[in-house]
Amino acid sequence: MRKVGLFEAKQKLSELAERAGRGERIGITKRGKLIAEIGPVRQEKVNLKEVFERIEKIRRKVKPHPGITTKDLIEEGRR
Repeated sequence: MRKVGLFEAKQKLSELAERAGRGERIGITKRGKLIAEIGPVRQEKVNLKEVFERIEKIRRKVKPHPGITTKDLIEEGRR
C-alpha cells in the first residue's frame, strides 16, 4: 500500500480516487500516522437462489390475514 500525507492527498484527490478505482489501496497519513485508506469498491456477488430461499422462508413465517389478498395490500400501498 502506498502512503501519502494528508496535504498531498487533498491536492491529488482526483488522481488517488482514479488509482483506487483501478484496484490500488492508498493510505493517508497525518503526522506520520495512518488515519485513513482509499481503496476500490468491493463488488459483492449476489446469489439469487439464496435470496429467494430467504424470501420464501420469511413468507412461510408470515400468517395471512383472512380476507386480505396480496392485491389489497398492493392497492393500500399505492394510496
